[in-house]
Parts: sequence; structure tokens; C-alpha cells
Amino acid sequence: MVEKGRIYITATYNNTLVTITDEQGKPVLAGSCGMFGFSGTRKSTPYAATVTVQTTLTKAIDAHQLREVAVYIKGIGPGRTASLKAIKAAGVDISRILDVTPVPHNGVRPPKLRKG
Repeated sequence: MVEKGRIYITATYNNTLVTITDEQGKPVLAGSCGMFGFSGTRKSTPYAATVTVQTTLTKAIDAHQLREVAVYIKGIGPGRTASLKAIKAAGVDISRILDVTPVPHNGVRPPKLRKG
């Protein structure tokens, strides 16, 4: 029974991954757009992300009585905002929403200068 938990969302250009964990970070449930019948370019749609988050979250609510969540979102894919809307519509209390997208601070090494 997990009343408080975390939701990790990874929204890439090709897929949306959802992992629901307890407060310590141990995985309870996981889901991706491919697990729910979407394939190819349909995995990268906001609708696929909505369906994935809704079904994974209802499983967690039914099986583990999940009530309060902290949302950690990573990536800049099309399922980013759609998945947040699906969490709000599911009726769980959201304690915080954090963006954990990695941002480069220095970038890659520049190419060497041309001779001439």
C-alpha cells in the first residue's frame, strides 16, 4: 500500500515513459506508449501519452491506494503537457511538479580552426 509516491515522466520525441514509485524511489508500476497498443509514429502523440498516464495511474490507485504524488518530468517531447493534464484529471493530490530535464552548462568542444 503506497499512499504517497512519485511519478517520473520521460517525454522523448519518440515515446513517453511513466514510472510510479514509492517515497523512497522504489518502482511500483511502469508504463510506456508501446505497452498500450501504440506503435511507430503514434507513440509520439499527446493522445498516446494521455492514455499511458491514465491507465498506469488508475492501476496504481486501484492496487496501491495512491493519493498524493510528486511529479518529476524530464524531456521535451509532445507528451509532456498532455501527461501533466492526465495526472490532474485523475484526481490525485499533486504536492509538487519538478522539471529534471538535463541542461548542458558548457556544451561540446568547438571544432578546431580551419587552416588557410
